[in-house]
Amino acid sequence: MDSKLHTFLVLCQTMNYRLAAERLHLSQPAVTKQIQSLEQALQTKLFHYDGHMLHKTEECLLLERYAISQQYQFEELQLAIKDKRRLKLRIGATKTIGDYVLIDAIKDYLRDPCHELSLVVDNTKHLLQMLDENQLDFAVIEGNFSKTKYDSYLLRMEPFVGICAKDSHLCGKSVSIEELLKQTIIVREEGSGTRRIFEERLTASGYELSDFSREVCISSFVSIKALVAGGIGISFLYHSVVAHEDDIGSFTVEGITEPHPFHVVYTRNTSARNYAEQFLKFG
Repeated sequence: MDSKLHTFLVLCQTMNYRLAAERLHLSQPAVTKQIQSLEQALQTKLFHYDGHMLHKTEECLLLERYAISQQYQFEELQLAIKDKRRLKLRIGATKTIGDYVLIDAIKDYLRDPCHELSLVVDNTKHLLQMLDENQLDFAVIEGNFSKTKYDSYLLRMEPFVGICAKDSHLCGKSVSIEELLKQTIIVREEGSGTRRIFEERLTASGYELSDFSREVCISSFVSIKALVAGGIGISFLYHSVVAHEDDIGSFTVEGITEPHPFHVVYTRNTSARNYAEQFLKFG
């Protein structure tokens, strides 16, 4: 890959000339010179300062998308020259998907002794950053992402359900939000996908978490399910998380328990979709 484009990408990631120079083991003037050379070649400004803060121009964003795809394709070219195929997939997934949805695909994929795999389970923001830094081939996420910056396709629409103890009077029913407000609501930590979806839909219906009689915050799916099964409270999770739980029932709430999309996201103008489709056919 062209060294100036590599320098440009590192600066896009750090948004700081000094930090970019340190990461590249170059002097700061050398980084500045390479960026200026790119700007002269393209006859456009790529970065500008607002006070002491460095910002990307619209032209910079265009070049960044191009450079990220070139970085990925350069690795593919290196493999092709060596007459090798990519046997180690680098996959990212948000927590629900990584812990519950992809397990069967991972098991089946790894039955071939030639296949290798690394899976990073993290939040959407960090997974997209890893895509930008060419640390992942693709990510399967439940969160929002830029459809102009990344290519993607819909994996499936996942049911989002209310859960309660199996012997709860709510089990199997369609209930109103008002009926739930006397319950203890158990949610995951701030920033988690399931909590964000629940809060957004709750707000759209005119309510907030504080309207419930009690709020409990638990980061672990295992603990949430144990508390719900024990009758301590209710929660809202994806169906995949509770699909095989015999002591947990479910209920629906209009405006809250609507299916949510799971997307496969990857760098534009690359062959990454082929890897994603080949992997996910195992599931």
